Formats: sequence, structure tokens, C-alpha cells
Amino acid sequence: MHLTHSTDLALRALMLLGARDERRSAADLAARLRVPPQHMAKIVQRLRRHGLVETARGRGGGVVLAACAPGTSVGEIVRVLEGPGEVVDCDHPPCPLRGGCRLRGALRAAQEAFLASLDQVLLRDLVSDPPEPILLSLASPAPAGAPSEPEEGT
Repeated sequence: MHLTHSTDLALRALMLLGARDERRSAADLAARLRVPPQHMAKIVQRLRRHGLVETARGRGGGVVLAACAPGTSVGEIVRVLEGPGEVVDCDHPPCPLRGGCRLRGALRAAQEAFLASLDQVLLRDLVSDPPEPILLSLASPAPAGAPSEPEEGT
């Protein structure tokens, strides 16, 4: 199974938010993950709609993990973000093998096994103490006057 780029970035953003219990702007998350701010803003809104983050506007605002998010399985997050689709779409355009093909069932079973494996991992497991040093370096506040993006190779 291949995750969309948006789901990948959403998982990374959740990990960054979970590494430090503090509000961050979508722009800060975008800079740290090296993606366009508009793209990260859309991802944050999707995460908010699904109850994984809370957002607040204005001074002191930003994005923070929702209270329930750390106990959410990665499998559940992927299901919510990726939707109910299958690995292959045998209906559009209609596949001439649909009636007697066993591939769709095999791929569906593989997808279910993939997600079941991810169900064993909670978001808190990805950022548990001590978090990986690279995650902490991305999650740490940038020193005054320092560039907002991490240096290449860190």
C-alpha cells in the first residue's frame, strides 16, 4: 500500500506536535517539514476536522494535538486520512477480469494486514520518551536569529 503525500505529512506533523507539548503555527510545521505553507494549512484543517488537532487563531493561537490524539492508532489515522478506497480500482475503468480475478481479494487482504499492523502502533509510541534526537531537533524552538528550517543532513 502506498500512502498519499498528504497522509505522510499529516503523520509527520502529528509526530512533531506530540514531541513537544506546545502550540505551533501551520507555517512553523511547514518550515520544519519543508513543504509549502498552503499545503500544510490544508493538512492541519483535515486533522482538525477529524479531531486529531485543535486550532486557535490570533495571538497565542496555533495548532496543538487534541487530547485523544496520542492514544489513537496509526492505523486509525491512516484510515481516516486515506478513506475507504482499495489498493486497486477494478471498476473505473471496468476491468474485464473482474468476474474471475483473485487479485483484488489478495490485495484487499494485504491492505487489511497492513492497517492491522499499524493498529498496533499508537501515536504516543512514535514520540514516547525519549523521542528520537532528530524528532526533538525538528520539534525544538529555533534559536533567535536562526533559520527556521533544519540544516541539511540533520
